[in-house]
Amino acid sequence: MTDEQRPTGTFRTRVEWVDTDASGIYHNSTVTRFVEAAEAALMRERGLDGYFPNAPRVRYEADFLAPLRFGQEATATVRLARVGTASMTWEFEVWGETFAGQPRVLAARGSYVTVHTGAGVARGDEARGATPWPAEWVTALGAECRM
Repeated sequence: MTDEQRPTGTFRTRVEWVDTDASGIYHNSTVTRFVEAAEAALMRERGLDGYFPNAPRVRYEADFLAPLRFGQEATATVRLARVGTASMTWEFEVWGETFAGQPRVLAARGSYVTVHTGAGVARGDEARGATPWPAEWVTALGAECRM
C-alpha cells in the first residue's frame, strides 16, 4: 500500500500567539496539538467518535526541524502506518507554509503509538489494559492497513 492509500488526516491552521514563546516561535508542544487535530479530523471523517477516550498515546517521537512563527500558516498531516491487534502506529509531518518571503518548510516529523483500552477508560473503570480494536474501527480505517 502506498502512502497515498493510507488513511490520512489533515489540519490547517495559523500559529497563534498562545502557540509561541515571547520571541514568537512556536512551542514544541504545539506540534502535538496540531497533529492530534489532524488525527481528530480523520476520525470524524471515518465516523469514529469514540476513538479518543479509548486510545491513549503510549509512545511519541518527534524531530523538530524548523521554527514556526506567530502568524504563519501551518499544515499538519497524520497517516496511519500500522494497525496491530490493540495498537496503531501513526506517522506525522507539520509544515510551515510560505511566510515572510521564506519557502514552505518541514517543521516537524515523527511517529506515535496509540493503544486501544476499551470502554473502561470512558466509564472510569479500573481495568484499563489493552484490548483488541473493535472490528468496525479497523474496517472504517481500512483493514488493508493491518500488519
